[in-house]
Amino acid sequence: MKIKITADSTCDLSKELLEKYDIRTMPLHIINAEDEDFLDGVNIVPKDIFNYVDTTGNICHTAALNIEEFETVFKEELANNDAVIHISISSDFSACYQNACIAAEVGNVYVVDSRNLSTGGGLIVLAAAEMAQQGIEPAEIKARLGEMTSKVEASFVIDTLKYLHKGGRCSALVALGANVLSLKPCIEVKDGKMGVGKKYRGSFEKSIKNYVKDRLTGRDDIDYSRIFITHCLCSDETVAAVRELVEELGQFAEILHTEAGCTVSNHCGPNCLGILFVRK
Repeated sequence: MKIKITADSTCDLSKELLEKYDIRTMPLHIINAEDEDFLDGVNIVPKDIFNYVDTTGNICHTAALNIEEFETVFKEELANNDAVIHISISSDFSACYQNACIAAEVGNVYVVDSRNLSTGGGLIVLAAAEMAQQGIEPAEIKARLGEMTSKVEASFVIDTLKYLHKGGRCSALVALGANVLSLKPCIEVKDGKMGVGKKYRGSFEKSIKNYVKDRLTGRDDIDYSRIFITHCLCSDETVAAVRELVEELGQFAEILHTEAGCTVSNHCGPNCLGILFVRK
């Protein structure tokens, strides 16, 4: 059986990974305050969002793909494949999952709620592609992915609360306090929802190192097959230092680097980095 794996653009997989595993992504809409509609990674990238915020003081917002957009892609892929497995951003973050489920009525499309975002979802997408390559039936792949979603550990440390504040996700007082105290909060995804975890104090580089140590030290529940280092506009030096620390603290078979797309960047801002992996 020939199975096509699709996902929305929030999975933040690199072009190289998409090509390697023959994965098709569908871009979410990024809409600015003037109601101009862009497509994530197609005609807008994170730098464009940050320039827009700096220039206008306004924030962009994201919008899900509509049912018709999903139907179009599913029909195109079913013309050349026996089945489609689609992995969606958490249904708590977006209407993408709901819309994809409705569009799946075109036939033989299996929709999976990743309960995650960014490469937290990307880990599930790659697992789906590997299972499809092994010849596993679509219904079984969907069932296995459903079991996997609760084991994905996704988190990011952000340098500024400016974007969360502008997006209405934290108060001005909290943002000001974090700035004054040089706090770098860790944003965690749990049960499909985003929340604030530990708050690190000091420079971003110092906070990132402490964060990686906290995530990888003293644990026996980590699946060491794969880990993502996903970031938005972090320096090469910062990313290299994180990789070195990851290599020191865990024997991961595969360490993958990706850059966050517009959805994560629009909420978290520049200088944001996370390590994302799966628990046993």
